[in-house]
Amino acid sequence: MTKLQRMTALTGALLLLIGLLTGGLLAAAMNGTVMATVHDVRAAHLNAVLGCFWICAFAATMPMLGYGERGSRRLAILTIVPNYANWLITTIKSFLHVAGIALDGDAKNDAVFMALNVVVVVPSLIAAGAWVYGLYIRGPRAEASTLRQ
Repeated sequence: MTKLQRMTALTGALLLLIGLLTGGLLAAAMNGTVMATVHDVRAAHLNAVLGCFWICAFAATMPMLGYGERGSRRLAILTIVPNYANWLITTIKSFLHVAGIALDGDAKNDAVFMALNVVVVVPSLIAAGAWVYGLYIRGPRAEASTLRQ
C-alpha cells in the first residue's frame, strides 16, 4: 500500500466519522433543538457515508489504475474534494432552508445551486469518468492489446 493510497483511505474514514457525527445533528434537527431542515441534514449525513465508500473504493483500486503517481494523486483530490464539499454544502443548505436544485432568483438558493454544481456535480462526474477510464486502460484495454500481439 502506497502512502497516497493510505492517505486516501484515511480521508474516507474521516468522512465516515464526520457523517456519523452528522447523525447527531440530524437527531437535533428532528426534535427541533436546531433549526435545520431535517431532509437536508439527513441528505448531508448520507452524502458523507456514501462519499466515504466512494473514497475508500477508489483507494482500494488505486493499484489497478493505469495512471502514474501524479495522475493518481490528481484523481484522489478530484474524488475527495467533491465528497467533502457535498457534505459541507448540504449541511449549510439545511440551515439556509433552500432547495438549491435550480436557479430561482433567491440569492441564497442560487449560491447553493452554483456551489453544488461547480464544486460537487461537475467534478464528481469528471472523477467518476476518470476512475472508470483508469481501470479500463489497465484492464480490458490492456488485455485486448496483449491478445492482439
